[in-house]
Order: sequence, then C-alpha cells, then structure tokens
Amino acid sequence: MTTKERALGRFFDIAPVVSVADLSAGASTGNRVHMKNFTICTFVLYADAGTDGDDVDVDLQEHNAASGGTSQDLNIITEYFKKEETTLDNDEVWTRVTQTTASSEFTAPIAASAEKENLYVIEVRADQLSDGFEWLSLNIPDLGSAGTKFGGVLAILSGPFVMRKPENLAAPQ
Repeated sequence: MTTKERALGRFFDIAPVVSVADLSAGASTGNRVHMKNFTICTFVLYADAGTDGDDVDVDLQEHNAASGGTSQDLNIITEYFKKEETTLDNDEVWTRVTQTTASSEFTAPIAASAEKENLYVIEVRADQLSDGFEWLSLNIPDLGSAGTKFGGVLAILSGPFVMRKPENLAAPQ
C-alpha cells in the first residue's frame, strides 16, 4: 500500500541559506528566512574537511524586512549540537555544546573544526525574535585564508501554522 502523505509541507519546509562555497574565501551572507508561518527554524551547517586555522563560526541575525530594513544580532545561542569527524560516516553521535553567555555567534572558536567534516545544528524559536522582527539569517564570517573549506547552510522550518501540499507552500522569504 502506498500513501500520498508527505512530511514536506505537513511538518516542515526547507530553505537554502548559504549556498555551498569555499567558506575561507570570504564572508557568506545568509539568505533571509521568514518565520511568519513557522514556530521553529533549525539551521544546519554542513562543511567538508579543510585546512588548519579555518575554524567554523556563525553569526545569527534577525531582520524586520525581507531585504533592507534593520538587521541586528540575535543573541540567543546558548547551545548547539554538532557532529565532527575526519570523515562523517554516520557512526557519530550528537554532541551538545553549551555556552554560558547568550550570543549570536559561537563564544569560543571551534578549535580544530577546520580539519574535520562538520555538521552543526542551531535551533531558533519564532518567539525568540525581537518585536517587529520576522526574518532570520545565519551568516558565515570569513573563516580565514589558510586553505579551503567548502560548506553551506540549510534552514529547516518546522511547526507550520498551516499544513500544505509541497507545491502550495509559500516561499519562505
């Protein structure tokens, strides 16, 4: 028996934030994601192994417009989850990382993250945005110039207020 039920549209949507690129070639500004129709945005950063010194960092921003407008740091990161290994091959478990000071960035450099493949997850609830701010972005600062480190960011938007067929989902911008 087959079913037409799908998780996409019913439970989540996915939006590109940072296209796969060399994260050491310069800062990567993330696309804005509109939180109006969802309760949670889960940013997923995936990067390959790179060169020592080009360690991973992020900058979480909130915005009051789809483009332009006012942008500011969203200082709410107190924990994130990661999987790191020379080669990610699905034998890793998630590591919960906590930081005592809420910040829009990782408060300590992720030492030796450059030489490993990385999978990072940062969750943001819509109710954590400041009044009047409905858009999020996750930017990747210039990681350095020691070598190359390719990666990208996706946003998984979950908890939709209205469930729709995938082809009827509103664009998350």
